[in-house]
Amino acid sequence: MVPVTPDPLRVLVVCTGNVCRSPAVERVLATGLGAAYRGKRQRGALAPAIEVSSAGTAAMVGAPMTPETAQIVTALGHDAEGFQARQLTSSLVQRADLVLALTRDHRSAVVELHPGAVRRTFTLRELARLSGLVEPSELPGAGATTADRLSALIPLAAARRGLVPALPADDDVPDPYGRGESAYRKTFTLLVPAVETVVAAVRR
Repeated sequence: MVPVTPDPLRVLVVCTGNVCRSPAVERVLATGLGAAYRGKRQRGALAPAIEVSSAGTAAMVGAPMTPETAQIVTALGHDAEGFQARQLTSSLVQRADLVLALTRDHRSAVVELHPGAVRRTFTLRELARLSGLVEPSELPGAGATTADRLSALIPLAAARRGLVPALPADDDVPDPYGRGESAYRKTFTLLVPAVETVVAAVRR
């Protein structure tokens, strides 16, 4: 009998063009979670427990990351190779266990495509903020995998929406495309700590 391989937990990251913010989050988050991502060479027969991918609401389909994004991603120690932008679709949202949007508008676009995803769709910075309200004891403990803890975090975070006052703009990571090096630096100073917070919540 051929063993049944469980489906991975799928994380989908969404921005506009899928060449700056979402590919950066894809690669940084995948490293932190020990996850697979599009373009990564798979080694061995075991399927990954988590897959991180990305898409854009107005994607530059087939394009690589911008050179600025690739340079910073590489400098941070992550893989920038093998990336191609793709368009966000209802099917991608439907298959995702967690959707991370880079702005509130992206989050709205995701939910408009597939309303059933509302409780598993967050902005990246929103999920980071809500993760801080989840006690470690609420997540699976000894013997649990990172995928187990991330899966458990999603409904716990959704249940805490509205409990932490925040300015709406705090949930957005601005688009640096075409705005120069300083804009890219600002974007990364917002997205990297947010990714690290989410990773820390499920790997502690």
